[in-house]
Amino acid sequence: MKSQPVDKAVNSLNFKAMDVAQAASASSIVFDTLRKAIIEGDLPDGTPLRQEELARMFNTSRIPVREAISRLEQQGLVSSQRYKGAVVAGISMEEVDEIFDLRALLESEVIRRAVPKISEETISAARVFCDQFTASSSPSEWGDLNRKFHCTLYEAAELPNHMNVINSILDRIDRYLRAQLALTDGMETASREHEQILQACIDGDAELAAKLTNRHVEGAKASLINFLQRER
Repeated sequence: MKSQPVDKAVNSLNFKAMDVAQAASASSIVFDTLRKAIIEGDLPDGTPLRQEELARMFNTSRIPVREAISRLEQQGLVSSQRYKGAVVAGISMEEVDEIFDLRALLESEVIRRAVPKISEETISAARVFCDQFTASSSPSEWGDLNRKFHCTLYEAAELPNHMNVINSILDRIDRYLRAQLALTDGMETASREHEQILQACIDGDAELAAKLTNRHVEGAKASLINFLQRER
């Protein structure tokens, strides 16, 4: 089956939907499409996700749409509001503070356990993402490259449950990090700190890598909170 793109003129949401009427995994396709649009900022905070409109856009029933929205709500990307129904979830300063403190604890421990296991292939892959991040002038690429750099190193720890939590957290904050990097001096700082973390991994210094990762995450938290305070 070949899916046909839906004419964007017939919908009010800023992402490209697909005809999934005959798809066996319609719910997964709707979920993946909405998740991508939310993470990349195409659907801003507070955007209503009306089941009837989405079902029409994807040429499917409301059942897979309802299932997709429920999964997004479980991930913290969607919330239910009185009188509005499901909307793209925003984030409070308190949540930012808690989420980044959790990131700092979790990611520093994961990289500490990863360093003794890191191979030359992993270092080479991380180097590519580090260089691509520094060289990129496209804000749409920064979030992906930042995640690929860090997670390439973390995955060497062979802790899949830790990685599931880390990726879930990054999904929750990705769109805010993209905005913060684009509208502040975050790119220059992040690039410099990536180099330091990578060098610690190359040197096999697990404690330094953990310390630098903790500092990197805490610095990103401070920058993001300052950015959100100015924006709001």
